[in-house]
Formats: sequence, structure tokens, C-alpha cells
Amino acid sequence: MPGRTVCPGRGGALCLDLIGKCALAYRVVVADDLFKALADSTRRAILDELAEKSGQTLFEICSRLSMKHGLGISRQAISQHLAVLEAAGLVGARREGRYKFHDLDTAPLRQIAERWPLPRTSGPEESIP
Repeated sequence: MPGRTVCPGRGGALCLDLIGKCALAYRVVVADDLFKALADSTRRAILDELAEKSGQTLFEICSRLSMKHGLGISRQAISQHLAVLEAAGLVGARREGRYKFHDLDTAPLRQIAERWPLPRTSGPEESIP
């Protein structure tokens, strides 16, 4: 008899472990969120800034986007972009006192790279006769 587990892709609902379809569907949802997050140029600029200096507050991110990228969007809009990045797992947030710091997490990108590995090719030294 198949076991019952909590399905992370369905808000904690119970699902049957028949042939692993639940886990497969969850990976597709995660990949969709990841590609959606990366599709927007503003979100990519936020990731660039967090790659350069991790652990920034919303105020720091807004300032850097305004000064370096010429983006004149509101703090609320940037906050919404950060929420999309957090949902995709690309940004983690931690609170210290009254401040909220945002950190870049590249683990989801590695999962995508592992999903479609490049075929092995012979190196240049092997192809020379």
C-alpha cells in the first residue's frame, strides 16, 4: 500500500506516493517560479546587486538600483520584486532587530544546471593528432 506524505508543492496537502509524480510536479513548479523570477530585467538587476554585496536592506537595494542602474521605481515595487525572488528561492531574508537583510542564494540555479547537464566533449589536447 502506498504511503501518504505531505506534498510541498500543494501547500502541505497530503498526496499519495505512487510513482513519484508529486515530487516531479513540485520540481516543475519550482522551475516555473525560477524562470518567472529571472524573466524580468529589474529582478535580474536586484540579483546583480545582491551578488556584488549580499546582506542589503531594502533601502540599500533601492539606492543602488537608482544610482547604478537609473531605475526610478518605488520601494513598494522593489519590495514586490524581492517577494517574487524569495518565492523562487533566489533571495533569502533575515531579520535583525528592525532591519530585514536580503541575501542571494544560487542553489536554485545549480539545480537548473544539473537538470540539463552539458554533454562531455573531448578537450583540445585530445583532438590534436
